[in-house]
Amino acid sequence: MKAVVYEGPRQVSVNDVPDARIERPTDVLVRITATNICGSDLHMYEGRTDFETGRTFGHENMGEVVEVGSGVDKVEVGGHVVLPFNISCGFCKNCERGLTNYCLTTQPDPAAAGAAYGFAAMGPWAGGQAEYLRVPYGDHNCLRLGEDAAEKENDYVMLADIFPTGYHATEMAGVVPGDSVVIYGGGPVGLMAAYSATIKGAAKVMVVDRHADRLKLAEQIGAIAIDDSKVDPVQAVLDQTMGLGADRGCECVGYQAHDPQGTEDPALTMNRIIASVRFTGGIGVVGVFLPADPGGPDEMAQQGKVPFDFGLSWFKGQTIGTGQAPVKKYNRRLRDLIAAGKATPSWIVSHELPLDGAVEAYQQFDDRTDGWTKVILKPAMPAGKAG
Repeated sequence: MKAVVYEGPRQVSVNDVPDARIERPTDVLVRITATNICGSDLHMYEGRTDFETGRTFGHENMGEVVEVGSGVDKVEVGGHVVLPFNISCGFCKNCERGLTNYCLTTQPDPAAAGAAYGFAAMGPWAGGQAEYLRVPYGDHNCLRLGEDAAEKENDYVMLADIFPTGYHATEMAGVVPGDSVVIYGGGPVGLMAAYSATIKGAAKVMVVDRHADRLKLAEQIGAIAIDDSKVDPVQAVLDQTMGLGADRGCECVGYQAHDPQGTEDPALTMNRIIASVRFTGGIGVVGVFLPADPGGPDEMAQQGKVPFDFGLSWFKGQTIGTGQAPVKKYNRRLRDLIAAGKATPSWIVSHELPLDGAVEAYQQFDDRTDGWTKVILKPAMPAGKAG
């Protein structure tokens, strides 16, 4: 089968790899119909992680079930499913508590927790930027879709990661109706956090970024766009909130944050959001931070440490939630919003490409080329065709 293969920093190819297949009775085999390129993939694409060459990318996946193992009861051949990027068992201590993002069974390292498709340090699992994908614990991991699965494919595929992740940021921040919310980062996850805050009834949503195409998308859902290359974003938030700061904040950038001049500072958005959120406010951090970053700008960053304004945050009595989203906690309710026409996250999609378009797509997305906001790869799309 064809798949997107990591060849080294800023190099991917579309090559033949061994076919995905049923390996255990609880497995499900899915023919991938849509798989997204995620901002998290870029950390690996740029060589900023220990992702092994020869492995397949892709943790935002959906498709049609083509085979099920003998131990699968619920999922049926021919059904359409979307797959949480977290691979979880459903029965370990963490999964039983709803923390499927920190599954102990699917992560083989006994000193770690959490697994994902095609992701550095999150188990050996193959990614779904391919024609087929093996799904372990299929009854647990597959979210079944209705008859509108093909019609709303570009909406439903967002349930694999970015829509629940953006929603998780607002949950950790504690967003409730009437709140003012600031989102640092206008990439796909940041836009989904802004969208989720809007769905929850936030009175004012502000998105801080410097890319015009992203800020334009934020404005399309009624958010206030703040361009940090033109204004001090902290002061802009204070000006929008009578000098008090936002009630809630969502950090959706992570450790590769940098200023408008391109200087990398992994603490930049964290410290800005602390300054932007009011006393007793809440902050949700879903931007990726790692325990080690050999490519970091200084020795502290390389050790996964940042000069964090903890004193100011403590003084302000802020609450901070962090970590990857437990997608299964939210994906069913968000699916039902899509099915009812109450949510259409596909508004951020800029490109639909066949699998052989992945090489260009990664380059353009990594370069932050204007207009390349969210890319969906569709393996069944004829080669050379794009939408």
